[in-house]
Amino acid sequence: MRAMIRFGKQPRLRFISHLDLQRFFQRALNRTGLPVKYTQGFNPHPVMSFASALALGWTSEYEVLDFGLSAPMGRGRTEQAFRAALPEDLPVYEVRMVDDRHPAPMALVCAADYAISLSGAGAEAALQAVDEFLAREQVMAVRKTKSGEREVDVRPLAIELVRDGAGLRARLKLTERDALKPDLLVRTLADIAGAEEPEARIHRLCLLGADESGALRPLMSL
Repeated sequence: MRAMIRFGKQPRLRFISHLDLQRFFQRALNRTGLPVKYTQGFNPHPVMSFASALALGWTSEYEVLDFGLSAPMGRGRTEQAFRAALPEDLPVYEVRMVDDRHPAPMALVCAADYAISLSGAGAEAALQAVDEFLAREQVMAVRKTKSGEREVDVRPLAIELVRDGAGLRARLKLTERDALKPDLLVRTLADIAGAEEPEARIHRLCLLGADESGALRPLMSL
């Protein structure tokens, strides 16, 4: 049996790195008192994984932790134990118990929704560039990959993009092969406008996967 925990990361913790978050959750799992499954070997640690790493400085209301259990547990007991083990800046929103055969969340993620607030010089110009970005068939930008930097067409990676007051709402592809990060989107809009890149505050709203029909749905519902 496995448990999937949907949690948030509040602004006070936005500069905590993903590596530090991993270490914290390892300790938190120990504090829950749940029958957590551990790896074998000289340095055993909880069998756990995150659906998608959250970049430094970003906040979120839809992060997903997946971890193994060595004995069956109820959803209510698991949720209660996690709420007691985590600080208020890492709120628990949802818990789901799944079979070991259920795909790992990181294998299901293919897109994410973001709220992006812009401020400073270049903010209005970047917002005004949204229509031109959407009208273009191709938008080239330099993206960092494991093998280095390369120029890619990011237009098909923006599934949805709308202006929302002083910011943006965006649904962006998020797979190991094809991903458009919100900060690169903002930089690209500034380049289109010929303006200075504005300051961006990025908040993840949802992680999405595809159901059997190919429609995008929130990860915890798959």
